Amino acid sequence: MGKVSGVFLLVGICLGAVMAMLLVPPSRSDTAVVAAPASGAAALTVESEAAAEPPPSEEPPPSVPPKSSPQPDPGKPVTGVDPKTLSGLVPDGQVSVVVFDRMAKKTTVSLQADRSYTSASLVKILIALEALKGGASPGTVQRMLSVSDDGIASELWTAHGGPAIVTRWAAKIGLAGTRPPEDPGRWGDTRITAADIAKVYRYLLEQVGAGTRTTIMRGLSGATENGSDGIRQYFGVPDAVGDLPWSIKQGWACCRGARIMHSSGVVGEHDRHIVVVLTSQPTSTTYPGAGRRVTEVVKALVPALAAG
Repeated sequence: MGKVSGVFLLVGICLGAVMAMLLVPPSRSDTAVVAAPASGAAALTVESEAAAEPPPSEEPPPSVPPKSSPQPDPGKPVTGVDPKTLSGLVPDGQVSVVVFDRMAKKTTVSLQADRSYTSASLVKILIALEALKGGASPGTVQRMLSVSDDGIASELWTAHGGPAIVTRWAAKIGLAGTRPPEDPGRWGDTRITAADIAKVYRYLLEQVGAGTRTTIMRGLSGATENGSDGIRQYFGVPDAVGDLPWSIKQGWACCRGARIMHSSGVVGEHDRHIVVVLTSQPTSTTYPGAGRRVTEVVKALVPALAAG
């Protein structure tokens, strides 16, 4: 009887333990996790599902596939050039760039296109337009452009209205960032943007009369290696584009707070690409040194010009 009683006692203990386990509720593994909402946003709720613990595996978990690269915004200019790369080519200075493909009718490169600069000699294109309209000699206008003659520019500026030249042509072409100089006698202090200079070239090539266009383009395509003041003006476009045909108007000035070095023009067969590079550099740079930096910027743009 003693052995039998012991057996019954052991069975009773085991049955009690089983009943206790059945009466205890299982813990939940499907509780909701709520992230605090950001300002103006709804709360994010994530629910996890209850699941059995996966068996151990000797293989590492599969890697998470990389996120797809963001697609370019079709409303923005297409560019194969890293803006940081262009900016880095003009250390301690400012650079703005526009490349416009006239065949594709679109801007292919744009960097700080609306930043304001003093024009230096780039305003001579507007002076040429006004002077030819007013009956100036085509030969005089061509020389002003090809050797960047400041004396001729000053004479034509005075004879044809001074600051009013800038005001009239800015309104006619639609140059939102172009302003006449504060000092009426300093035509080189006209304010410009890269976007506006690109518009000037488009107007020149696509809208003005054939006679005016031919006179101005002959001056630009006949640009001499040195300007009338002795400064070498083949920096930028001429030094960078190799055998591609070009016509240019360059600009340089110093030293009212900065050294200004601009290269602008058209590149390629049938004047396909309009190229504008405007820079403002430290006065501690030299003209040759500042010019080399502009050349490096244009070299970085050459892939965008390859089609033309």
